[in-house]
Amino acid sequence: MKALTSLFLLAFFSIAILSAEDQKPNVVLLMADDLNTALSGFGHPQCETPRLDDLAKRGIRFEAMHCQYPVCGASRASMMTGLYPYANGMLGNSGNLRENLPDVVTLSQLFRENGYHAGRVSKIYHMGIPSEIIEGTAEHDDPPSWDETINITAPEQHAPGERTEWSPKDTSSQTFTGVKASSGDLEHADGMAADAAIEFLKRNKDKPFFLGCGFVRPHVPLVAPSSYFDLYDRDAMIAPVVPENDLDDVPKVIRDYKANSRYGITPELHKGLLEAYYASISYMDAQVGRVLDALDELGIAENTIVIFSSDHGYLLGEHHKFQKQHLFEEATRVPFILSVPWISETHGKKTSHLTELIDLYPTIAELADLTPPDNLHGESLLPLLKNPGTTDWAKDLVFTISRNGGESVRTNEWRFNHWGFGEKGAELFDLQSDPGEFTNLANDPAYTDKVEELSALLKVKRAEAGFDPEKYR
Repeated sequence: MKALTSLFLLAFFSIAILSAEDQKPNVVLLMADDLNTALSGFGHPQCETPRLDDLAKRGIRFEAMHCQYPVCGASRASMMTGLYPYANGMLGNSGNLRENLPDVVTLSQLFRENGYHAGRVSKIYHMGIPSEIIEGTAEHDDPPSWDETINITAPEQHAPGERTEWSPKDTSSQTFTGVKASSGDLEHADGMAADAAIEFLKRNKDKPFFLGCGFVRPHVPLVAPSSYFDLYDRDAMIAPVVPENDLDDVPKVIRDYKANSRYGITPELHKGLLEAYYASISYMDAQVGRVLDALDELGIAENTIVIFSSDHGYLLGEHHKFQKQHLFEEATRVPFILSVPWISETHGKKTSHLTELIDLYPTIAELADLTPPDNLHGESLLPLLKNPGTTDWAKDLVFTISRNGGESVRTNEWRFNHWGFGEKGAELFDLQSDPGEFTNLANDPAYTDKVEELSALLKVKRAEAGFDPEKYR
């Protein structure tokens, strides 16, 4: 009898251990590329993103989430390491993370080292778009982050359909080429990525996994099946309203960078550009929805954390500028949704507290009960997940850097930028009275004290972020 009892207890505890192992939460990180906050769930009046709106109902919208460097490579490396760019050495789209930090433990690598199967589909670290999608490569990937990787090969701007150049003066690979494609969802990069992600989920549904799935839209070229263009009336597209002299008070070093003088976008072309950008977003949104549906169909949604984010914001005519690497709100702010099924009491809510993409790493580690490296710069978002309006959230500024020695601190009331590490001009914007950041107060004597206060705060913050004056000047 004692032997039978012992066998029963052994079997019981074995089942309990297996059950506990099965309950490790899965993680799905969904990344868009060059996406600003043009989501209907974030209040955009024209762009339609019903599937991301559905995800927001199952999680929390972070409405003041900011990137650490508004360019793909630097931002993604920062998010995946939990470190500011000065600390990991990734200050653009070039460079090699592992050469800079051979012993770094990235977010997905932490999960790998704790029994998870980690997979990457398409762009998580930097990729050259459209060239690497056409070639099916990922030259800037980080192999120690993954157990398996899947690259996507798609035609991009060579897809059949109606092609238009919405920025006729720009002949670079980053020109605003739009393609209203005659082919279907699965014949373009994001449809292929969704397919690969779904197959990954099917293969790995019975073991804990970390999946990073990158969607390349709405990065140029703005390619989407014609049905997504049909969602929009080109003539009804609303371009940003910007004062004619908006750039007159911007420091010279950045004034003309990616201004419309480079692109030659007329008001008529602007409407077509916006239509193509929104169509690309709606196409990407539908592919996100397919991945979310697969989680439900496979019965693993209730044990899967889902993160959706862009790598940085994007200007579409605000300040007479386009694209990225600026330090205006439209470039630094990203749409960010975090869905944790078992924290259901706050689903569908939002938080306006200032947060940063480096906060993702410690958050997901804590949710999975894993011990992250002790040098992370971010803060766990768990208090906001439990109470989006909590008064205990201590972060009161976000820190973003960019090209030309550009550095920015953004508080709830102010944004202060300087260029050339403070030697080539500054910008001060009162976000309460001037949320569009149209009037630079940095040279107004009435705001000298505020400039000095925020400049000092910026210098303290950049030291904390790993700034080495000998290395980065």
